[in-house]
Amino acid sequence: MRVLQKALTFDDVLLIPAHSSILPREVSLSTQLTRTIALNLPLLSAAMDTVTEARLAIALAQEGGIGIIHKNMNAEMQAAQVAAVKRFESGVVKDPITVTPQMTVRQVLEITRAKRISGLPVIDGGRVVGIVTNRDLRFETRLDQPIANIMTPKERLVTVKEGANRDEAMALLHKHRLERVLVVNDAFELCGLITVKDIQKSSEHPLACKDAMGRLRVGAAVGTGEGTEERVAALVAAGVDVITVDTAHGHSQGVLDRVRWVKQNYPNVQVIGGNIATASAAAALVEHGADAVKVGIGPGSICTTRMVAGVGMPQITAVANVADALKG
Repeated sequence: MRVLQKALTFDDVLLIPAHSSILPREVSLSTQLTRTIALNLPLLSAAMDTVTEARLAIALAQEGGIGIIHKNMNAEMQAAQVAAVKRFESGVVKDPITVTPQMTVRQVLEITRAKRISGLPVIDGGRVVGIVTNRDLRFETRLDQPIANIMTPKERLVTVKEGANRDEAMALLHKHRLERVLVVNDAFELCGLITVKDIQKSSEHPLACKDAMGRLRVGAAVGTGEGTEERVAALVAAGVDVITVDTAHGHSQGVLDRVRWVKQNYPNVQVIGGNIATASAAAALVEHGADAVKVGIGPGSICTTRMVAGVGMPQITAVANVADALKG
């Protein structure tokens, strides 16, 4: 047997304290997750079916971290989990769910209950003609009539022009005691939706991890097997920020090929490859296009890969070797 090197894990190491003039409240925990995604809280949740779905991903992103939605569900369900996170909080909802004036009250009620939303812009011929809210629907008994009969019509709508800042929107919401305001262009085409709840959430969570459109960030895990290409397409359509090609042995040709395929087909989506434990694995993943690598084979309290298979590397040494290999 040949021992490659002495290796350390967290229980083997203590930090020696030293003099500091920095107060705890002055400390920044922000860090770079991938080439283009920064976190205000350096925490990612495990892509496990007992750990991360939309609820945890939302809570974590609001605090500045990011959740990775697990893949132990069909592609449609996983994409729906991603979409739930992306829709939860945003400065301006760029693609709100809309209805047409010919739809019945019954149909609109089904949408509001299924999507858990309380206000729907009404669009006809590409232009805004009204809005229908819970207040219009709550006590309505004629369920087969068109919503054109009960919606707030265009003439009574309060809207803001595309490009309006947050203060303008807040002033309108307050002045008219509204819960939401539509964003329109000069042709009265819908450009987005601003809600009181989103403004409140933004104020309550100033360190939230958000994309350029003000939506919470979220990741999703994929594998390398059959159906992965369709799964990735669905996740990208749902707005996923980062895809993790997640396997027990990340230094395998299937993972390398999948990382390269994702980057070639979706260059704007960040990709993490893993799990790995060596410098050579990290270099191979980056060479194939990975924007970050996931280090650690079985170091957690739940994952048993290292104990069952006898494969892995103590975590501090694994991270140090990978960091040295990727410097610069």
